[in-house]
Amino acid sequence: MTVLAMSLEAEVMAALATVIDPELDEPITDLGFVRSVHIDDVGVSVHLRLPTSFCSPNFAYLMASDAQDALRFVEGVGRIKVLLDDHHDSDKINSGLAAEAGYVGTFGQEADDSLDELRLTFQRKAHTAAMERCVAAVLKDTDLAVEDAHRLLLGHLPGGGHKDALLRRRADIGLGIGPEEPVLVDETGAPIPAEAVPMRLRFAKAVRISIEGNSHFCRGLLATRYSDSEAGDMSTRITNTRFARRAS
Repeated sequence: MTVLAMSLEAEVMAALATVIDPELDEPITDLGFVRSVHIDDVGVSVHLRLPTSFCSPNFAYLMASDAQDALRFVEGVGRIKVLLDDHHDSDKINSGLAAEAGYVGTFGQEADDSLDELRLTFQRKAHTAAMERCVAAVLKDTDLAVEDAHRLLLGHLPGGGHKDALLRRRADIGLGIGPEEPVLVDETGAPIPAEAVPMRLRFAKAVRISIEGNSHFCRGLLATRYSDSEAGDMSTRITNTRFARRAS
């Protein structure tokens, strides 16, 4: 069997693809937030961009910090530099990342105690949306009635992207992913009782629509913001000059 090694560029982009916008529940690579990647003999420099200059500093820092952490898993990448462009707190965030000062060290008295609670809040919203997608699909494609949806187990779900996403999001917040686990649960993993299912599904649908609507809106803002300077191209500019001088 032949095993093909990934290029360093591909490894870097794969690492960045693990970084999720906490509010939109999508990888920053898919959203167009990775503006450029430059690899040289020293290391890798990544520039990030956001839809507006006033996007939440909490989210901006979290994504930039997560990108820095993700790149540390790329073997042989060298020095890592992550920079946030065109944000009102770019200087503060970039300085904090370079100094590895952490969120509180970066923002001082402006910061909450940590980002852990914020991250968990949005991970729970992502789980709620993923749960609703799976249940709605089963209700649409089978004879299962809403009043019986509380009996639905993970093992009953068909394979595919929706189920994979639900399992990942359950794992993120510490919920079980075994086939005998109930699908309809709250953020603590407690099953939703039959009488509460219709209301819970309406709430979950509202959460999903909100996330999807915000994602569409942010994509439009990003494309509008950078359409003139980059000819509307939201793809990541990747350059690699590593060893180029030696080869020449």
